[in-house]
Amino acid sequence: MAGMRRFLILWFGQSVSALGTGLGSFALGVWVYQTTGSATQFAMVSFVMGLALMLVIPVSGALADRRDRRQLLLWSDLGSGLMSLVMAALLFSGWLQPWHVYPIVFLKVSCTALQGPALLSSVSLLVPREQLARASGMTQTSRAVSLIIGPLAAGVLLGKIGYGGVILIDCLTFFFAVGTILAVRIPNPPRPAAQDRQSLLASLAFGWTYLRRLPGLFALVSLFAATNFCMAMVQVLLTPLILSFASPVALGTVDAVAAAGLLLGSIALTVWGGPRRRMAAIMTCFGFQALILFLGGVKPSITLIATAAFAFMFTLPFINGWTQVILQSKVAPDVQGRVFGVASMISLGSVPLASLIVGPLADRVFEPMFAPGGALAGSIGRLIGVGPGRGIGFLFVLLGTLTFAVLAVASLNPRLRWLESEIPDALPEPSVPLAEAASEHPAAAQ
Repeated sequence: MAGMRRFLILWFGQSVSALGTGLGSFALGVWVYQTTGSATQFAMVSFVMGLALMLVIPVSGALADRRDRRQLLLWSDLGSGLMSLVMAALLFSGWLQPWHVYPIVFLKVSCTALQGPALLSSVSLLVPREQLARASGMTQTSRAVSLIIGPLAAGVLLGKIGYGGVILIDCLTFFFAVGTILAVRIPNPPRPAAQDRQSLLASLAFGWTYLRRLPGLFALVSLFAATNFCMAMVQVLLTPLILSFASPVALGTVDAVAAAGLLLGSIALTVWGGPRRRMAAIMTCFGFQALILFLGGVKPSITLIATAAFAFMFTLPFINGWTQVILQSKVAPDVQGRVFGVASMISLGSVPLASLIVGPLADRVFEPMFAPGGALAGSIGRLIGVGPGRGIGFLFVLLGTLTFAVLAVASLNPRLRWLESEIPDALPEPSVPLAEAASEHPAAAQ
């Protein structure tokens, strides 16, 4: 119970920080798009974020197994708060330029990435195994609340305190999270002395080798890499798609509706936990998301897009939560940092590429094809419409189809389908103390 209490304190601090991030992210996205008017410039922010995550998470995973995890969480929030403070100062002074955003976002996301594996691996030490899915649901619930309140509150606050004021609030929430981290003790798993002497490159190689020796887990991570490629494009283009035929108010409404779906899905996961066969449920949810992507692009309708966004986000906590539980259960606690870091690098590796190409792809290829007189205006344009945003809509249809194809190929892999039964659990049974169980799994640390 003491571990669960510490998790709740930690969760509360990170929830407040997530709320501030929701405010700051919405305000920054609106500022960049309204300042530049370019989908490519807007997409570059996502590219920089994805690049930072891909580069830093493997390193942070190695550090999570070699350093004090509480210290990593502290430095992460302090660094993120400092970057927000710098951006707020530039906004207040009127000196902020679009190109300034990229290095600041890169550094801020790098600080956030430093926290990821340390936080995820700490949860498996604080929370009993049978409560891991619910803990994941709580984490995603706080994220959903931030996505609901963030856009709505940011829209109101922008008119009162400006962009700089909103980013400053984001900064203050990071320092609040620091206070909650200082208030709790976060355990570190027992680890051999040789691990501390292991080079960073060797730590990264260890995480890669560990996953490669478990084909089912490697296939699961690879599936996320493929689907994340499609989802990253959708995430970047949703704002330009809506603003092509509707107002920023409509955009905020869709964001809030999508976040409501995420909230309800997170609450459902927290209460229910999920089925025993999680892998089959994950594949089913992915298929449902692919169908939603296909339908979301066929018509320029706020009602249709909002409904699709709600349904899509409702399934997301189940996919993320069940996948997280599988990884936490199958990977030994003393190596989770390195393994989670490499797993995140693989699954997120496609995101920077998708963010880099999707802006020019929309601006220079698909949008011109669906402009009046464009190459597809007289054929497919008769079905989904012609004009601004219709090229992006058609791209959504293609991405939904591509996701279906990826799932079809993945479903043929028996190691992926049966990974839950083929790979033994590395976490102890609920009645076995963690320190005692750690000695029962020496092979997992080799």
